[in-house]
Amino acid sequence: MSDLTEQQKTELEAAAFRRLVSHLRERSDVQNIDMMNLAGFCRNCLSNWYLDAANEKGIALTKDASRAIVYGMPYEDWKNQHQAEASDAQKAAFESNKPSHG
Repeated sequence: MSDLTEQQKTELEAAAFRRLVSHLRERSDVQNIDMMNLAGFCRNCLSNWYLDAANEKGIALTKDASRAIVYGMPYEDWKNQHQAEASDAQKAAFESNKPSHG
């Protein structure tokens, strides 16, 4: 790995995160269920990871607030504007891809 300082790594990671969030906001045509089926994560996962990081640092943040950070608007607004009903095929793929907890 290159000789980056911890501060430089943090700044680059933050820039990459902001770019990912911006990309996901621009690609509202990509449904969360498709992301889950193909990549194993979605916008909600990303917002949960953000919330987890805040909690680990003792920063008070709500689930709604972390989702608004990722979605760029309240989650319910995004759902109403962009989320389509999942097809039976999408639901079946999601069920078959879920990790088993046993």
